[in-house]
Amino acid sequence: MEILTSCNLASISPYEPSDTNPWDIQKVKHVYRRLDYGATDATLNIGVLSTPSELIDTLIQEAIDKPNPSQPEWAFWNLNNYTDFNEENNGQISDWYSQTSIDFISGSLKNRLAFFWFNHFVTQLEVYFYAPYLYQYWDLMHTHALGNFRDFVSAVGKSSAMLLFLNGFENTNNSPNENYARELYELFTLGENNGYTQMDIEETSRALTGYNHFGGGVTGNPITFDDSTFDDSLKIIFEQEGTWGYDDVITILFEQKADLIAPFICEKLYNYFVSPDTNQDIVNEMAATFLANDFEIAPVLTQLFKSEHFYDIDAIGHVIKSPYDLTSTFIREIGLQYDNTDNQFSNFIIYLNDITGQDIFQPPDVAGWQRNRDWINSSTISGRWEGIRIILYNFWNLDQEQFRNFAINLSGDSNDPALITRSIIDFFMSRSLHTETDYDIATTVFRWEIPDNYYDDGIWNLGWDSAPYQVLLLMFHISTMPEFQLK
Repeated sequence: MEILTSCNLASISPYEPSDTNPWDIQKVKHVYRRLDYGATDATLNIGVLSTPSELIDTLIQEAIDKPNPSQPEWAFWNLNNYTDFNEENNGQISDWYSQTSIDFISGSLKNRLAFFWFNHFVTQLEVYFYAPYLYQYWDLMHTHALGNFRDFVSAVGKSSAMLLFLNGFENTNNSPNENYARELYELFTLGENNGYTQMDIEETSRALTGYNHFGGGVTGNPITFDDSTFDDSLKIIFEQEGTWGYDDVITILFEQKADLIAPFICEKLYNYFVSPDTNQDIVNEMAATFLANDFEIAPVLTQLFKSEHFYDIDAIGHVIKSPYDLTSTFIREIGLQYDNTDNQFSNFIIYLNDITGQDIFQPPDVAGWQRNRDWINSSTISGRWEGIRIILYNFWNLDQEQFRNFAINLSGDSNDPALITRSIIDFFMSRSLHTETDYDIATTVFRWEIPDNYYDDGIWNLGWDSAPYQVLLLMFHISTMPEFQLK
């Protein structure tokens, strides 16, 4: 596999604004697109009044304080609670999809991190297909999103969704199953072929036995530990011998392999929040912070998000938006009202993101989505374009005046089509367009069929009946620009 190195050479030292490197709207927009799902113009204007350090502290504290998604009434149902399991379970899953897609649009660092960890500790809904376990696992991702990574790893392996997905439910003293032990090391903590042997996997699988029964013997209850299926014989894990059980595995792993775990996880955080191309020096600095803080996640994120490296120009507009990035960020940033009667709008978002490569609760395999360049191909790009068009039509059909007001707000009610066009384009792009010709082409789209003399004489303005439609046409054009796909 080709290893790409970041061209961003800025340091991990805290970013201090200067005349040559000011704190501005572009950087605030960068913060909200990477830590959240974008922000409205009003929120950006408030953010620029804070210092970089103050804004990051605020967003991280808000994420720590933010409650988990509201618990549905069926969150801990077992099969005895269902009257018609197939119909009710399918309906609950559908509702949770819709709720989650709306939660993304509502934003927050906590939601984004929960989705990041969901793609790290991968499960697939189709394997266990049980609404309460889906909720419980999604709730777990939120609970530990900014907490202690050691505790997170420990909790994940005992969750019902994971026990079913990676066959821990089948892992007994009479028939050990290596699946979870292998992925615990290869995907979740150490990385492929990094600090463990096949023997370590085999011995660890025996230590993880015993989680093979539903609580109270009722299917659908949380899966619990049972001494009768636990292998209590001696095992040797990372050269340590004992009658190890589940908790011992976590303790030994983090005691013996801390110096391998920290850079592996920090590189994943770096690739997600900064660049798919790794700067190993920055990752090593993050890993040192991770170790110094006993695997607490928040200090690492704080260090990264406040750094010169995070705000370097080579970090801005450098990551391809995922399907959920594309839709959630666009809807949130444009700030227009939409019609979600009977969940039709949220269901369309779910459908659109699915056909362009991201079924939220169904990563493609145990390694998860590989992101960035994998999001774009000849098929998905046309789907992304058409999806934004349909979203725009939803706004349009609800209230056309929204488009006029949006343009008035961004341009200061200008009557200059070039200025209006540039104001709207620059709002949606992480960086300016490559050439002035690109702005000129977009301005021509915005001018539409209005005679030139109406612009030249200053007769036309955003109060004209045609103005909302002109903004809509410009938005269609913007949505097909390559730069629109970047954050």
